[in-house]
Amino acid sequence: MKAVILAAGKSSRTYPLTETRPKPLLKIANKFILQHTLEQLKGIVKEAIIIIGYKGEMIRKQFKDSFEGIKITYIEQKEQLGSGHALLSAKEFLQKDKEFLVMNGDDIFFSEDIKNVIKSGSISLLVKKVSHPERFAAVIAEKGKLKKLVEKPESFVSNLANTGMYLFDKSIFSLELTKSSRGEFEIVDYIIAAKEVNVVEASQWFPISYPWDLLAANAFILSTMKSNNAGTVEPNVVMKNNISIGKGTVIKSGTYIEGPAMIGEDCVIGPNAYIRASTSIGNNCKIGHEVEIKNSIIMDNSAIPHLSYVGDSVIGENCNIAAGSITANFRHDAGLIRSSVMKDAGDLKDKEMETEELVITGLHKFGTVLGDNVKLGIKTIIYPGRKIWAGRTTLPGEIVKEDVR
Repeated sequence: MKAVILAAGKSSRTYPLTETRPKPLLKIANKFILQHTLEQLKGIVKEAIIIIGYKGEMIRKQFKDSFEGIKITYIEQKEQLGSGHALLSAKEFLQKDKEFLVMNGDDIFFSEDIKNVIKSGSISLLVKKVSHPERFAAVIAEKGKLKKLVEKPESFVSNLANTGMYLFDKSIFSLELTKSSRGEFEIVDYIIAAKEVNVVEASQWFPISYPWDLLAANAFILSTMKSNNAGTVEPNVVMKNNISIGKGTVIKSGTYIEGPAMIGEDCVIGPNAYIRASTSIGNNCKIGHEVEIKNSIIMDNSAIPHLSYVGDSVIGENCNIAAGSITANFRHDAGLIRSSVMKDAGDLKDKEMETEELVITGLHKFGTVLGDNVKLGIKTIIYPGRKIWAGRTTLPGEIVKEDVR
């Protein structure tokens, strides 16, 4: 069997992280999202057809032509005309296949759910119960069959969301797609046109729509890992629960680590650092004296040398958080934190994609998102939900009340 992985989108809602990379190359638990996907497909498919577009050469360079026994074929979607258009670009590679999987390349899926979709037979759709169905295409099902699909409903119709994983056969290509009201060719039109669609409920699914969605997926994956220590741990270090430490990493005396937590290769942690649960630290990172990190993702080659607090945050690659910097992650009124994001605008012109919207994160605790190569001045304070875009800096003592772009 083959899997078509849709990985061409620009993903402006995950800026500033995707200013410098495609979303499938964001890391969760120190692995690329696309790497997680390919690992879950092992033993299920023989070939992955990856549709690339935005910064697609970075994906091609990272995974080349195979991954642990899975052949990889790349197709470039030169114009971003929607998910249906992306699938059509793979049509000629699927003519000999009775059935094939189609899945979003920027979400986290799991192998048992993939197998259950295949067992159900084509045409099938994977769904998941969610708290906010208005963010997705809501699915109305009866006795395991699709009755109706409503895109981002304004009022409640169902708590089942379309996950973006499908089992199709080549008969779908007999339907000629037309552009939707968003100006895109939509893959769900194949579902809507089908006579019968099987609905399979997922056990787990993590959609990565916004930067803060990375944190929930990271926490879950860390909760499933086992302890592994390939580094050096000095005396007087306390480690609780499951902790993974990469080779070449040194945990210095006085450091306290509450798992689950993951620390990559060639890092220096401490002395006297406090690493709290659900934290992933990438390769070649420096976490120094009296630094506290909680429920955060720190990407490769970043440094938080001393006397700083990072909570519920995502820090890009090659960042430096100067001494005494604080990420505020809780509102005084205990309200849900809002964050400004770029709108995904389909095939609109670039200047029209500069539109922003204020989004309720659904989180009571959320710190900051730093793009790659951000350098903070000493004693920078960042308000909850604010972002700093790639390559930007702050002045010593600066209070970040609005996004820095």
